Amino acid sequence: MMSAAAMMNDPEPTPAPMVGPVKMKATNVGVRYGTNQALRNTTLDVHANAVLALIGPSGCGKSTFLRCLNRMNDTVEGCVVTGSVLLEGEDIYAPDVDPVLVRRRVGMVFQRSNPFPKSIFENVAYGMRIQGVRDNKVIAERVEKALRGAALWDEVKDRLGESGLGLSGGQQQRLCVARALAVEPEVLLMDEPASALDPIATAKLEELIMELRRSVSIVIVTHSMQQARRVSQYTAFFYMGDLIELDETRNIFERPKQLKTQEYVSGRFG
Repeated sequence: MMSAAAMMNDPEPTPAPMVGPVKMKATNVGVRYGTNQALRNTTLDVHANAVLALIGPSGCGKSTFLRCLNRMNDTVEGCVVTGSVLLEGEDIYAPDVDPVLVRRRVGMVFQRSNPFPKSIFENVAYGMRIQGVRDNKVIAERVEKALRGAALWDEVKDRLGESGLGLSGGQQQRLCVARALAVEPEVLLMDEPASALDPIATAKLEELIMELRRSVSIVIVTHSMQQARRVSQYTAFFYMGDLIELDETRNIFERPKQLKTQEYVSGRFG
């Protein structure tokens, strides 16, 4: 068995994953809640056509960082965000930038599915209606496109008028993905989206993530090392508010550069 020291120094290169250019760039991002410094000086890139997995023990800052990417931390009283986050070269924290518009470009799927008490159709159409889309034909086309993108269309196409709350847990989570896709985001954030799902629903969601990266940049927070290995091209390891290591996923799990990373991915703590 290879020793930890050997793993640290293995020079064998790993082929680069097939990804696109940088979509978002975070530079020296820090987050403070009152006197609590939850995140320090985090710098990383989010690539087009790639999945970036954020891993680390509970309370390490990964979800805090995720919420920086679409300004969700703005909704937390006393939260102060420093540094910069660029989306296609535009600073999303600039004074003249509307956070609502940022969230249309950077969608989010939460840990637990949260469908609205509306029909399946209206759950997906909701974001478009809020945007002011009034053409029913356009709405119907985009609802179908979003449901197909979320691998849900074939399961619900004959009951679009039924409540979204009547779907199974896995279907509800994919409905939430469809709702996010309907407004045509450029980046999709996912905060432990499979934590409440059974293994079959989790497998379907992971297949969906791997398919979606063809058209949407994805950043996913996950506690599952196996899930990170399966779905992502890049992995960032956070620990106690610091970004410890960022690399191609294969390198993080097979030849990490930092001892703390090696200890975490090998299960010595977490």
